[in-house]
Amino acid sequence: MKERNHTFDFLCGICIIRMITLHTITFCGHKGDDWWSTVMAWSFFFMCFFFFKAGYFNKTVSGDTKAYIKDKAKRLLVPYVVWGSIGFVVYMIYLPFEMKRYGNPIEPMSWDHLWRTSAFWGNEPVWFLFSFFSAYILVHFIKKIHIIKPISVFQTVVILACPFISYFMWTLDNPLPMSLGNVFMGVFFFNMGRTWHWVLDHLNRRNALLICGTMIGVFVFLNIIWHGEYVMSTNRFEGNCLAAFINTVIILLGLSGFLLKLPIKHIPVINYIGQHSMVYFVCHYPILQFYRFTHICFGHSIYGRYDDFIVLLVFVFCICTWLVPYVEKVPYLSGRWKK
Repeated sequence: MKERNHTFDFLCGICIIRMITLHTITFCGHKGDDWWSTVMAWSFFFMCFFFFKAGYFNKTVSGDTKAYIKDKAKRLLVPYVVWGSIGFVVYMIYLPFEMKRYGNPIEPMSWDHLWRTSAFWGNEPVWFLFSFFSAYILVHFIKKIHIIKPISVFQTVVILACPFISYFMWTLDNPLPMSLGNVFMGVFFFNMGRTWHWVLDHLNRRNALLICGTMIGVFVFLNIIWHGEYVMSTNRFEGNCLAAFINTVIILLGLSGFLLKLPIKHIPVINYIGQHSMVYFVCHYPILQFYRFTHICFGHSIYGRYDDFIVLLVFVFCICTWLVPYVEKVPYLSGRWKK
């Protein structure tokens, strides 16, 4: 049996740790602190990594359309609805206590929130599952294009046009419902992952490490003098838009290729989180809400407190780790259906 390469587990784990830390520090009111802004400025590309990773490993994007959509719906849309509903129930249970303390919701509420953002009140991050599903479906239909020959050339043109479509959607203030403006960028990174897999298979280890190491160096240099960030959740460009795109492409290729060709060793905690990233992803936000609202009920705000930030971070990771075996046994919670 081929030995498992731990690179993507490691990168997935780092991404999940960053995401949960981001949401925790936001709840505690320290998102704008200088040290965290620096972390974000050097890790903005990690949400794009999930699409890149999916493309790197994916081999079945064609075939029967009905069966394909059904499979992706079971694995992504079912957990999206279930965990979104769980978060919403938690949010609504505690909402009266929040209203009593502050007189209004901490986060402005609107009835079209789900339609506009694909995010549920109480479990905002599940927007990703809907966008992920939509990207898979769009990739599938692009692969089935049979209008112009040669097909591969036309498909390549469509894929290369996707970042420009995402940028255009952003200039129009993202008019598409369910935050679907980010799907086009997701499709591009998905196919970039597929292409990079083929390229790495045809590069020897020495050349790959040299090329990828150079890419990482170029990213560090460019990110200092020519900075820009792409925010996948809201399809938003910050700073220099072209820099955001080019730097994201460079670091995804360079970092993944370098670590794949080393390869890195198994790192227990980080790799475990990466291997079970779905559980940490869908569970952490309702737990954050539970902690915050419970404190509100007892007249204690966690906003602006670093001690609560540290305690909450440990609390969330411990509870999510405890939940891993239980959630993964239930297909409609984990998306792990038998083939």
